[in-house]
Amino acid sequence: MPRNRSSRGAKAHAARKNHSAARTNLSRGGWAAVITTGLVICSSLTAYGAYYDLYGNISQESIDTDAFGDRPSRVDGALNVMVIGSDVRTGENGDYGEAEGERPDSLIIAHISPDKGTATMINLPRDSMVDLPACEASEDGKYPGMTAQRGMINSAMSYGGVECQWMAVEQLTGIHIDHFVSVDFTGFRDIVDAIGGVRMCIPEPIDDDKAKLQLDAGEQTLNGEEALGFMRSRYGQGDGSDTSRIGRQQEFLGAMLRQVMSGEILSSPTTLYDFLGSVTETITTDDELTVDTMADIAIAMREVDMSNVNFVTVPNGADPADPNRLVWSEPAASELFQAVAQDEDLSGGDGGGDEGGDSGGGEEEQPEEEAPKVEPGDVSVDIRNGTDTSGLADQVAPLLTEKGFQVTGTGNPDIVPEQTTVYYGPGQEAHAETLAGELENAVTEENPALGETVQLVMAPSDWQGLKGDGGSGDSGGGAPAGGITAAEAQTEC
Repeated sequence: MPRNRSSRGAKAHAARKNHSAARTNLSRGGWAAVITTGLVICSSLTAYGAYYDLYGNISQESIDTDAFGDRPSRVDGALNVMVIGSDVRTGENGDYGEAEGERPDSLIIAHISPDKGTATMINLPRDSMVDLPACEASEDGKYPGMTAQRGMINSAMSYGGVECQWMAVEQLTGIHIDHFVSVDFTGFRDIVDAIGGVRMCIPEPIDDDKAKLQLDAGEQTLNGEEALGFMRSRYGQGDGSDTSRIGRQQEFLGAMLRQVMSGEILSSPTTLYDFLGSVTETITTDDELTVDTMADIAIAMREVDMSNVNFVTVPNGADPADPNRLVWSEPAASELFQAVAQDEDLSGGDGGGDEGGDSGGGEEEQPEEEAPKVEPGDVSVDIRNGTDTSGLADQVAPLLTEKGFQVTGTGNPDIVPEQTTVYYGPGQEAHAETLAGELENAVTEENPALGETVQLVMAPSDWQGLKGDGGSGDSGGGAPAGGITAAEAQTEC
């Protein structure tokens, strides 16, 4: 049986009953979303037997949610799972550097909305500066506790363990958390190896000594060690920010889910058991994540529409007190959290822009035909962030991808122009105009040094984002920063 299991008392037992009743309403697409980010894929073992052997491998912790005091209301039928990518460095994890204590390297709220057949994975950047609640010291002396203070969101776990991190996330977001799942570095590595690696498109060569990652550009299958380096890599890609890294993590997790769903893992008892054997030895959950819940997830994995699994990042901007830290943008962040807490539809529409919105299609429109029409799919764009908002280029990249543009890279510019500018090489003016036409405001300018790829440089003075998309993380709009679906994860170049 699972290790370290314990009861929370009569009140917790009643909560389990209520949760069990609510669980019967969950749709297949909803349950499967947990697996996307939390790597809770291990729970699929029910369908094939050898059940208790594998379930007994899982470490579980008892979380005293009664100690939280007043908690956010729970929406019947919906499910919220706090997913922790732990950076603990004990044991084999010590091969990936030294660090005291344990804290989330990645922190995600997996929101499953069964009635709508969708799921949203909300990344909470670890560099976020927030007002943390006080946490008591643990009885075993492992965690010293802390007074209420302002600090990085992932520091709560260092002072009070998972229980403190859980309480902090609930109080900061107003979202009722039902369960948690945690996986460490070596656990993630083993999970990727167990599915035979993950196919990805690497747009540019990567050389990141800190993450122990060297990759050539192009399509390739990442093994566990490479996948871990890709997920951890921060300074060898993009602009070196936490939000930039989150964008790549979302791409990888989407590709990983698609591979699990489309491969042989779910169809073969043998491959499923081998896969789950490696997974169950590496994850930690709360003791309320029961066998029955895991069985429901197993069934749900059979039929999932990848376009209904969304990855987003809480809207954010640079912390005025420290450019290396982030603060959540208001009111956009609160609007996102409130929508999740109330199980509102987050999918939104494409806006479907009325490109022909000019009234009357008279002959006055004919002069526009002087320039050849270039479709977004024929435009390759390199995005450069010249603003003070850390990670903005990687937030904008998926928004342009959704519109059909081919994003070849992101980073910071050598020179920041006075206005947001789309630079283009010889013969690429129409391509630049197509991109500029999707932006709230941008000028175009020829740069003879450029080839067929146009370059978007966002200026701090006037960047206002894409038309209808809210643009930057601190724009004040309601749209989450960045965001892709599992179906959009780029596995082909």
